[in-house]
Amino acid sequence: MKKVVLDNKGKKVEEITLRDEVFKSEPNDSVLTQYIRVYTTNQRTGTSKTRSKGEVAGGGAKPWRQKGTGRARAGSSRSPLWVHGGVTHGPLPKDWTLKLPKKMKKLAMRSALSLKEAADALFVVNGLGIEKISTSGMASVVKTLGLKGRVLYVWNKKDDKVMKSISNLNNIRAAFSGSLNPYDLISAKMVLFEKDAVLDINERFKK
Repeated sequence: MKKVVLDNKGKKVEEITLRDEVFKSEPNDSVLTQYIRVYTTNQRTGTSKTRSKGEVAGGGAKPWRQKGTGRARAGSSRSPLWVHGGVTHGPLPKDWTLKLPKKMKKLAMRSALSLKEAADALFVVNGLGIEKISTSGMASVVKTLGLKGRVLYVWNKKDDKVMKSISNLNNIRAAFSGSLNPYDLISAKMVLFEKDAVLDINERFKK
């Protein structure tokens, strides 16, 4: 397929050739849904943890002698029966990680890219022309290019001026092409690729 490359004014600069198998394939909704379920589940951290009798500080000395006091026997003030004692059978950290085969990950990525291309929500630029850190300048470029809603900017070569200009804008976020995933794409209404970034994706996700 042919894809138009724009400049930061929204004018056509050139056309590049992208693989149909990556950007115009038949989306596999079930695999894409499964990927998003796995991705969101893997963001969960199993950090719930209580301390057992052996982990609570203190309680080393026997509270009172074994016999002769008239009170029940006690070996530690950190017994689960006591206030400030340990917890019996409490929650422990759990690993919620799910895995997906590499082929399914690639298929999910191609499906997400193809959905964006089919919706005319995928754009390519040869540069944003940001010469100094400027939030208003970045907002102006986004408006000039006609990008609306939540925008995902995908870069390949990091430009600190661009990154810092984006950081104060709520409707746009940046992602590195090497770590781009289907969830990032689906979460955005429109996707803006650097030319180098889209060519990198084009090669990495070919069949």
